[in-house]
Amino acid sequence: MSGLGKTLILFGLILAGIGLILIIAPKIPWLGKLPGDITIEREKFTLYFPLGTCIVVSIILTLLFSLFRR
Repeated sequence: MSGLGKTLILFGLILAGIGLILIIAPKIPWLGKLPGDITIEREKFTLYFPLGTCIVVSIILTLLFSLFRR
């Protein structure tokens, strides 16, 4: 049962981290408005693909994970 407890704690921490990101993300002014972000608007359809934002977030996470791995 201790393995299940550790797994539940891990999932709780992951959910708390996602919640924190969702709270902080709207306060970052450039997030979602980078030059590579694609927006297509039609009459009853809007497609938003944050390509530039995904690339920047990927680079930041790669750097953080490489620092913690060492």
